[in-house]
Amino acid sequence: MFNVDPNLIVECAASSGCTVIRAVVISVLIFLTLLTGFAYTTLLERRFIAFIQNRIGPNRAGPFGLLFPIADAIKLFFKEDVTPTNADRVIFWMAPVLKVIPSVMVVAVVPLGPPLLIPWFDGLWYRVPLGLTDVNVGVLFLLAWFSLGTYGIVLAGWASNNKYSMLGGLRASAQMVSYELSLGVSMSIPIIITGSMSLQTIIDSQASPSILGWYVFQNPVAAIILLIALLAEVNRAPFDLPEAEQELTAGYHTEYSGMKFALFFMAEYISMISVSMIAVALFFGGYHFILVDQLPILGPIVYAVKVVLFLLGMIWLRATLPRIRYDRLMALGWKVLFPLALVAAGWTALAVLVGDAFGQAAGAVAWISGGVATVIIAAVMLQRRAGEDEPPSRIERIALERHGFGFQVLSTIGVLLMIPVWLFNGTLRQLRNVQRAVRLDDTKSSGD
Repeated sequence: MFNVDPNLIVECAASSGCTVIRAVVISVLIFLTLLTGFAYTTLLERRFIAFIQNRIGPNRAGPFGLLFPIADAIKLFFKEDVTPTNADRVIFWMAPVLKVIPSVMVVAVVPLGPPLLIPWFDGLWYRVPLGLTDVNVGVLFLLAWFSLGTYGIVLAGWASNNKYSMLGGLRASAQMVSYELSLGVSMSIPIIITGSMSLQTIIDSQASPSILGWYVFQNPVAAIILLIALLAEVNRAPFDLPEAEQELTAGYHTEYSGMKFALFFMAEYISMISVSMIAVALFFGGYHFILVDQLPILGPIVYAVKVVLFLLGMIWLRATLPRIRYDRLMALGWKVLFPLALVAAGWTALAVLVGDAFGQAAGAVAWISGGVATVIIAAVMLQRRAGEDEPPSRIERIALERHGFGFQVLSTIGVLLMIPVWLFNGTLRQLRNVQRAVRLDDTKSSGD
């Protein structure tokens, strides 16, 4: 973009001063961006769901409701912060923080744009990477922090001393174990293709004049599995079983209020932004798009637009799909997504091997053949799951036979069990009548 003398260009990594300043500035920008993104993702969700449901949505606080997030923050800040009497106070207070920190940390290894040339007061131009750090095991870094995020939910459920909260925490842990297997296998596919765990390398390998270089077109099954697993990781609908209000009141954060509840709320929406950034980096080209190579300053803008599109997709799913049953949630993770992820990874490894051994044309044939085979396998598995009709249990069959012998026996047992209750209630009612009559007689006697 600039005609700069190459002798005046300095790599930021070669200058200790530039490295320190870049780390501080990018850390502050990431934190402020995530904090602002969390606030206005809540507004985006409310307005977009209102649009889908043909409602107006929040529009009173400021123009187009733009001050609603600030009003919500002030309201939550002044809300009473209650701690249950029998709760483990230290862990109860630590759990929201343990949930927020991993959702922020995963962004540390995600490049937000191509390196920019920035002039400085010393007359030199510094090539500054737009990412906090680039570690060669970036994908492992992501998986590690994803796993730590669940501890906040589990500890919140345990420390609350509430059975509904505890059930929500246990659901979150079981859901994490089930879907992180599929998540890890699907994240390995860009690693197999590029031969690197660095997110910067994975994004740069998807640079091409057209979008066909994105990995979503090479292995769409893996991309879909990744998106479903990431949705389950952040407990978003239809996978929000840890906080199902019909069954668990509010799940793991039932006992939380005030700013501690706001931290859980913030962690969920920051996680939505974080997983959207990761999905874009791994399968959707990262910051690469038209004109980005010519105008690197467009890289962060392109990245932000892709992330917003993914956020709209998550919100659309919440407004469209109902919450699925918990056993079906677990069956989807173990019996469908995990086997399909293994098949997709095997297909990718085979296609890369064939391409390296026999040339690009043979590799393309392997890609297409493996993709068709994986889609067929997925269709067969989903059809089989849809066709499975779970037989009712023995007790359910007896209860369903309303005119059978079993139903009559259960009805008789129920009536017999209710007889003592009826006798107790009747006796209690008569005693109250006697007590009321005695009080009336005493009142008349005192009046005479």
